[in-house]
Amino acid sequence: MGVAIIGGGLFPAVLKCDLFHLAAIYSRSLKSAEETASLIPDSVPKPNLYSEDSGAGKSYQDLLARDDITAVIIALPILSQPSFIEAALSAGKHVLSEKPIAKDVATARNLIATAQRIGSETKATFAVAENIRFYPSFAYAASEAAKFGRVNNFTVRVLWRIEPDNKWYNTAWRKTPDYQGGFLLDGGVHWAAATRLLLTGDENTPDAVQAFTALTCEHLPPIDTVNAIIKTKSGTAGVFQNSAGSLLQAFEWNFSYEKGAIKVAGETVTVQPAGGEEQVKQFDRTNGVSEEVAAWAQSLVDGKINPLQTPEQALADLEFMEKMFRSGDENGSAQKYELL
Repeated sequence: MGVAIIGGGLFPAVLKCDLFHLAAIYSRSLKSAEETASLIPDSVPKPNLYSEDSGAGKSYQDLLARDDITAVIIALPILSQPSFIEAALSAGKHVLSEKPIAKDVATARNLIATAQRIGSETKATFAVAENIRFYPSFAYAASEAAKFGRVNNFTVRVLWRIEPDNKWYNTAWRKTPDYQGGFLLDGGVHWAAATRLLLTGDENTPDAVQAFTALTCEHLPPIDTVNAIIKTKSGTAGVFQNSAGSLLQAFEWNFSYEKGAIKVAGETVTVQPAGGEEQVKQFDRTNGVSEEVAAWAQSLVDGKINPLQTPEQALADLEFMEKMFRSGDENGSAQKYELL
């Protein structure tokens, strides 16, 4: 299938996928598109380049008019994506868009409704990328968690510091974010997805949250730290800590269930069945992107979106974080989850 990349990145995963060939790249400027294309190995046929400054016949709409392009991967700034998604679906192109699905839950709901309406006419499908669901470590941990029943308590700690010279920081839309949460939205939906994977089963579904937020580094507005207490439907509670402005370093999920415990720390997963022997597995470091692109390609062949890539999953990840931000704005008010 011919695929086009809208924005930057993800092309290595496309090149590794036997079901795809990279037919085109679109970026805001020809210079940016050329920079992306220059990273493609010489042994691979070069894709056609499109941008708004490339002249006649090289716009986004021209790319979408090509019959040899079946699908597009849209990796654009958060505020830009919805209009590009809708245009692609209207042109009959299947879409995989980057996370988060939108800047807030209201916008995401409207986007999903629009995508469903357009898709009913064009038969184009809409999926949202979330590579952490395809980490081998979290996939394994989630499969083990499903065996352990009700969660009794848990702690999630994702702490690091984004410095001004960080490559992920040095884009205009991240330096001055016109959306809630800043890096806590952009990165936080990853940790939301990972946490939700380990809260498997209806009784373990997050039900409510209370949180406090803060800005500890002036260059990371509007907030860079959240500390939250999450109550599940069964009535138990856990802690979720995420900071992009901390000198502490942590990347760990600790979950205790009625039948065992699970810890994910980096690429190491420790499983401790109640009364059983501890099992430790070390996984290779991966970003999960090749796996998610391959899963999406296979879903197009199968004619059904992968359950890990539905827009509803992405919407739930977004709500998971948005309710924390709202609680923080209201000095720790209790917020009820509706979509999880």
